[in-house]
Amino acid sequence: MKKFLFTVSILALTSARLPAQTPAPSSNARQQPVQPQRQSARPATASFDLAEYGVQFSLQPRLVVVMAALDAAGFDPSPGKPASPFRLRVREDQSRLDPDLRAQMRRFYESHKLRQPSATPGDQAARYVSLAFALGQPPTFDAPPRADDLFVGVADVLDFAPLLREFYRRSGIEERLPSYLAGYRAEGDRLRRQTAEMVKTTLNYLHTRPVVSTTERVRVPPTGDKKKDAQKPKFEEYVHDRNFFIVPDPLAAHGAVNFRVVGDNYFVVIPPGTDPTSSEVRRAYLQYVVDPLIHKFNRDIALRRADIQGILDERAKLTPGGASAGVFDAVARSLVVAADARIGAQARLADLQSRAAARLQKTKESERAALTKEVQEERAAIDDEATAQLAEAYERGAVLAFYFAEELKQQESSGFDFSDAIPDVLARLDAPRELRRPEEYAAARARVAAAREKSAKEAATVSPADANEAARRAALIKSLDEVSRMIQSRDYAGAEVRLRVMLEEYKGEPRVFFALGQTWSAGAADAANDETRDTRLNNALLNYGNAIQSADRDNDLALISRSHVARGRILAFLERNDEALKEFDAAIKIGEVSGGAYNDALAAKKKLQP
Repeated sequence: MKKFLFTVSILALTSARLPAQTPAPSSNARQQPVQPQRQSARPATASFDLAEYGVQFSLQPRLVVVMAALDAAGFDPSPGKPASPFRLRVREDQSRLDPDLRAQMRRFYESHKLRQPSATPGDQAARYVSLAFALGQPPTFDAPPRADDLFVGVADVLDFAPLLREFYRRSGIEERLPSYLAGYRAEGDRLRRQTAEMVKTTLNYLHTRPVVSTTERVRVPPTGDKKKDAQKPKFEEYVHDRNFFIVPDPLAAHGAVNFRVVGDNYFVVIPPGTDPTSSEVRRAYLQYVVDPLIHKFNRDIALRRADIQGILDERAKLTPGGASAGVFDAVARSLVVAADARIGAQARLADLQSRAAARLQKTKESERAALTKEVQEERAAIDDEATAQLAEAYERGAVLAFYFAEELKQQESSGFDFSDAIPDVLARLDAPRELRRPEEYAAARARVAAAREKSAKEAATVSPADANEAARRAALIKSLDEVSRMIQSRDYAGAEVRLRVMLEEYKGEPRVFFALGQTWSAGAADAANDETRDTRLNNALLNYGNAIQSADRDNDLALISRSHVARGRILAFLERNDEALKEFDAAIKIGEVSGGAYNDALAAKKKLQP
């Protein structure tokens, strides 16, 4: 059995892989004839069902209990900073926990802490997240036997399981669990739209569809009849569903995205405030997409085994322990990081183009040469960052990352499913060239290192006023996240009161106006009568309009785009179609900006036109 664990910054993505425990058909297997399917069409954009692409939102009671127990044991995800409202609620609920049990749990946690100076709160919690997925569900929390195939780090904390059972039995969490899960469900609802955006972006880039089921061929056991058993062995085929689960975790350490693979099930544990379109979550989904391709083309990979192993061996001499992956893992990791780097670079370049176009409209003719130079420098910096990302992965064993990135770049505008090209791509591999990559990326990596050092120095010398403004903006984002959760739980009155207070503190802030628009719009759906509904919709229109008026055209184009579309939808509902079309046209005129609503505007306008 194989497994892997890796951590990446800025958001730490911890990944562990564990194949199915037994060769017998798993619980998500179904016996049926297998029909050949072609997995090459792009995802439809008109109606996007995440489940069709393997994605589901999962509530994990065992994870909830483990993280609540870890908090009771003294785990602090953000030392020196205020706890989140959800964590404060859990702590209040656990304030009467038996002192002796709490002391035992605290002793365990303290004695099993990671002692490396570089260990982050996310690192401290990662092993317990792994433990949650290695255990059974409550109330038994069945523990696996100690073995080499446990998730990385689980053996170190496996003895926490008996304390966890005691905690579940004596803390009262069993009665509170449904309420906690409702909060987790609301967090999942918040993640849904951005998750869909991430999935669409990933699959549209590769021009593919994920393999959402696999076939297992199992030999039928002997019947005991010597004559029948002497005949040709019989096999049955089982179809296993492959699932990519998004698991919200409001008790996770901020910024620590954890990724676990158990057989055909891929789990991504997402802390509060995480954007699912981030690179870490995208890499996890890319892994889900890539893994069956590695299996499908294993013979093509095997034909290049000697060349790829040679590259790995040479890299291991230069970077001991850095290129320890096997051939198949190296190919999988290389393809994942290459696609992720290209998707990320494309998004940053599109954002640069959008910002440059907006600035160009306001720039005098005499200043355009300077603006062009600035844009070219930023474009070069984006290319350098992508190169540095590939270089770091290359030195960790993804030795084909640069090669796959180049091949993907050539295919980006073709519209062809990249998976169909994998055999030819492998056949064209030039192993000596891949060994020369460090010589080629050295200059770009040096530029990135210098730029990062410069940024660090500038951050260290930031003025107190700038530091206060950054803290103020961070507080705004946190408050808006809390308001979002209040809206999801239908506490519209509480959300409005909170936002009115925020308007006093953040005068003219477009994001607060936008959140007020969302509050009134969501409240309209629960209105008791048409009059109340229309009043709330008109209040939403007013606040979305305020968001547009107060927004910065240089920096808030996505917010403006979304506000126009939100107004257009309300106006269309109120059958003010001419006004609605103007709003959709305004969003379309802004164009495609990261986080905007360009495609939504196009679709909404099409519905209104005869």
